Amino acid sequence: MATSYDEELSGVQKGAILLISLGPERSAEIFKYLKEEEIEDLTLEIANTRSVTPAVKEQILEEFYQVCLAQQYIAEGGIGYAKELLEKALGEEKAMDVIGKLTASLQVKPFEFIRKTEASQLLNFIQDEHPQTIALILSYLSASQAAMIVGALPPERQADVAKRIALMDRTSPDVVKEVERILETKLASLVNQDYTVIGGVDSVVDILNTVDRSTEKHIMETLEIDEPELAEEIRKKMFVFEDILLLDDRAIQRVLRDVDNGDLAIALKSANEEVQNAIFNNLSKRLAVMIKEDMEFMGPVRMKDVEEAQQKIVNVIRRLEDSAEIVISRGGGDEIVV
Repeated sequence: MATSYDEELSGVQKGAILLISLGPERSAEIFKYLKEEEIEDLTLEIANTRSVTPAVKEQILEEFYQVCLAQQYIAEGGIGYAKELLEKALGEEKAMDVIGKLTASLQVKPFEFIRKTEASQLLNFIQDEHPQTIALILSYLSASQAAMIVGALPPERQADVAKRIALMDRTSPDVVKEVERILETKLASLVNQDYTVIGGVDSVVDILNTVDRSTEKHIMETLEIDEPELAEEIRKKMFVFEDILLLDDRAIQRVLRDVDNGDLAIALKSANEEVQNAIFNNLSKRLAVMIKEDMEFMGPVRMKDVEEAQQKIVNVIRRLEDSAEIVISRGGGDEIVV
């Protein structure tokens, strides 16, 4: 029996028809981003779908296109911008219908407008708020944006905010709405009513991996005194320049291929002997001698410059780990590489 669009198709039915219409290769790519139970539901629905009329396929593809378009508009300029463009294209009623579907299915995050605000402006906006409020807001920002704000906070507040982010688990929608109202956002009515999982150790690690080295050191040293167990958990997930010793020779050689020799010479100025040996042992003798000479001839170097050079190398390591070109052995005995 052919499926009709007039039968008030469920979301799963529409998803199944969309995947059928897109074909196996594109559908397989989409499956990579779905949860296991979602894949099971869709697979079962696809198996139970006998036939679909061309008209229904066309309507579902059109609906999918409109939702994607709305998502793009929201990313470019926010909900208001998306609504304005969609109203011109589809009419007011259809535009609100599309945005409604989008916010319900894709869970548009709170504080959308804040993520498009310059960090310096945002700092002025929130720096006098309670540390818990700042932690809540930073949990919704990108790691780079949050890092700039944490780095600009007074030292005595940095560790407090970092601790609150790490210990944050679930936040009531009512609390999120109240914070948004105080910050005069326009998105309070669009917050999904399910509890929102934010913050956590991974969130604060992302931020600490992005802030400058002195801010990172201050936060970690304070946490080690106030919350030693939390500090240990955070440190296990972080990677600093000295952790290059966690890499095997092959990984170090891969990293050094992407590192500027000038940055390497500066980075090694304050490195301990063990780290220096790990680097020099993985360079050609000629290059090792050249870098040692550069280190000798450059004289005293500002600590800030050393930290910046080390951070560049750490960023290379993180990038290579993300792309699975190298493996960082963080210990614990539970990481098996085959």
